[in-house]
Amino acid sequence: MSDNSRITGAASVMGAATLVSRVLGYTRDAVIAYVFGAGMSADAFFVAFRLSNLFRRLVGEGALTTSFVPVFTEVMAERPVEEVRAFVSRFFSLFFLILLALAFVGIIFSPVLVKLMSPGFSVVSEKFALTVSLTRLMFPYVVFIGLMAVAMGVLNSYRHFAAPSISPIFFNISIIVLALALTPFLERPVYALAIGVIVGGVLQFVLQLPFLKRYGMTPVPALGWVDPAIKKIFLLMAPAVVGIGIYQLNIFVTMRFASRLPEGSVSYLYYASRLMELPLGVFGVSITQAVLPSLSEYAAKKDLSSFRDSLSFALRIANFVNIPATAGLIALSIPIIDILFVRGEFSGGEARATAFALYFYAAGIVPVAASRILVSVFYSLKDTITPVWGALFSFFFNILMCLLLIGPLRHGGLALATSLSAVLNLLFLGVILHRRVRGFGLRGIFSSAVRSAIAAVVMGVSIHAVVYYTGWDGLGILSKAMLLVASITIGMVLYVVLSFVLGVAEVSFLKELIAERLQRKRGEKSA
Repeated sequence: MSDNSRITGAASVMGAATLVSRVLGYTRDAVIAYVFGAGMSADAFFVAFRLSNLFRRLVGEGALTTSFVPVFTEVMAERPVEEVRAFVSRFFSLFFLILLALAFVGIIFSPVLVKLMSPGFSVVSEKFALTVSLTRLMFPYVVFIGLMAVAMGVLNSYRHFAAPSISPIFFNISIIVLALALTPFLERPVYALAIGVIVGGVLQFVLQLPFLKRYGMTPVPALGWVDPAIKKIFLLMAPAVVGIGIYQLNIFVTMRFASRLPEGSVSYLYYASRLMELPLGVFGVSITQAVLPSLSEYAAKKDLSSFRDSLSFALRIANFVNIPATAGLIALSIPIIDILFVRGEFSGGEARATAFALYFYAAGIVPVAASRILVSVFYSLKDTITPVWGALFSFFFNILMCLLLIGPLRHGGLALATSLSAVLNLLFLGVILHRRVRGFGLRGIFSSAVRSAIAAVVMGVSIHAVVYYTGWDGLGILSKAMLLVASITIGMVLYVVLSFVLGVAEVSFLKELIAERLQRKRGEKSA
């Protein structure tokens, strides 16, 4: 199997699992919107949840996994399997203690963190106290999601992507079930969501254990932490944490500005960003995680030609799927939000406010996805400093854009500032990497992206017309759902056909890949 086929296959597995997880995630958000709307409890939970996710990115699949995989790949190649197994146990043990300490510190300083992230909440004492309480309750989640990230790094290094990809499914199910089951019995119903987060974190880690056992990598308590490889991981991880921390500070900036806007603004931004994260999670993160082991392997072998080919392919595939996703979200923003959230405490006016933010967030899908791939490239080269500089420049640019755009566009301006800062980060990383590896097929990437964009614009205009010329507002919920599914299906078919007509190379590759897999399955059956 070619490396491009292997990358696409791994990304497909992760993408499919992530898609199921995202669907459940939107079911989770729909439950939250139904029960809590966009009022004080929802705002408090989303800020507390953002804080938990910040630390998840810092010590989880963000900095840890991208620093762990390149080093662990070397350990697997250079050491006997018994020593690899011992290395895994030592790293698990050390990281567990670090996570415990981090959770303890976070619980103590929760009031400070909440005030830093949402200073506007301190004006309403009840809202501030509720947010602090939820933050403290959810901080142990960091321990379990951090251990899950180590397990994911081990499994991904063995080219096993399924178990880490499906684990968020159990996280979302946990929140949905406990929110519906516990809410009627709690004096403050929103605490059911926090309990669901903790239980979901435990389930995500526990799910990895049988698969670690399959590869003989079940962790056990172990000492002996003086290991050059462990030191190398933390040396790589330190600047990665800073880089991701700066990136996550953009969320802090957005929340700080939004906390001073009318009540509900935090929730509008949360719901809109969740919709933006669907293509990023299904395609962007999946492709990034799939390509990292290959890039790390080529970097270790100093095979620059194969390195460039894999990088160029990953960027072209990412654009091929994320450009139409952007057009689709913009064209169908109101129908999607209507179907997902408009019920119970969530009104049509709140749907329109959320859609306004989504228009601007969607513009950042392509640059964010491409930036994540480029960051993984620098990590595979064991360069974690350059992404820090990119994140730093985009952070200050984001603050400037927030200051300029919040006046005329309110919460929509904050979403647009996030997208513009992602564009700046992509340009910075792309220029540096182009000089570092002496090109990686930019002409082909640009040509493919332009053709995909033309097909996506035609698709977006067409499906927008399909929805609105059939009288969306006058339909019932079932008819709306059927029309939305039909519009998305029509859009996908139209985009693929137009891409084929316009000569987008990725269509031919996907066609060949499907034919290759069908032929392999027929061969397996005949055998």
